[in-house]
Amino acid sequence: MNIVFLDAKTIGEDIDLSGYDKLGTVIKYGFSTTEEARERTKDADVVIVNKVQINETSIGEAEHLKLVCVTATGTNNLDKAYLDAHGIAWRNVAGYSTETVAQHTFALLFYLWEKLRYYDDYVKSEKYVGDITFTHFDNVFHDLNGKTWGIIGLGAIGRRVADIAKMFGCHVIYYSTTGKNNQPGYERVEFDELLAKSDIVSVHAPLTEQTEGLMNAEAFSKMKPSAIFLNLGRGPIVVERDLADALENKTIAGAGLDVLTVEPMSAENPLKRIKDSDRLIITPHIAWASLEARTRLMKIIEGQIRDFFDGSDK
Repeated sequence: MNIVFLDAKTIGEDIDLSGYDKLGTVIKYGFSTTEEARERTKDADVVIVNKVQINETSIGEAEHLKLVCVTATGTNNLDKAYLDAHGIAWRNVAGYSTETVAQHTFALLFYLWEKLRYYDDYVKSEKYVGDITFTHFDNVFHDLNGKTWGIIGLGAIGRRVADIAKMFGCHVIYYSTTGKNNQPGYERVEFDELLAKSDIVSVHAPLTEQTEGLMNAEAFSKMKPSAIFLNLGRGPIVVERDLADALENKTIAGAGLDVLTVEPMSAENPLKRIKDSDRLIITPHIAWASLEARTRLMKIIEGQIRDFFDGSDK
């Protein structure tokens, strides 16, 4: 069996992939263009991919290809009609990053909520050295307890965030982007109500026709001026120009993002102009990427390949 990784560097170089060697011959490419993939997949039985587009252009000469494994939950890069027409199976992975994304959600929140950049700078600039009093009160923050946390997309990750927020004493409400998701134990509300009532709004939804551009100027205008916005879903859910305006005009208090419309960040991204770290923090799509989550992800895919070829997943 020939196993080809088309963009192995997207999962990091610190993951033990030795288990794949027991399944067959393994070839790893750090990154591949669509054109490069066409040549590299010619003799592949299995292709493992994260971002490379899988379609006739990239796998059109892969006559032995039987399985495509995506090292992610999203499968927008797969031409599923082409795969189906050629009898090529595909697998993705869900649930591997729930804990780490929830953890990162709170990391972003507390960085903004407790003004940590300000206080860290205050101490490191030595303004605290010889200060008059032992506590510096100039940048006020508030208890999380008793605040309302609005979640857009209460799937597995959203539900985990809700559970943790509840432990902090938050009242959790949520908006179902499909209109079909009913989660016991939490109050489902309409979108405008969530925006108006929430002290924190976090996005944990997939990119769909219903969610693309959902967080736009109109949405931000309905939020509290004291509210924090967090996006741990997909970049295009947010109209980045409108978010930049909302931050500059103090329509909302701050934003924490782990995803952007174009990744890596585009030179034209309007959020580049926001330099105030008390109001905006952006991390480079790392919420999913703890060592444990990436290890779990690759072990799941290893098992998927094994099960596919021994017939146990049928």
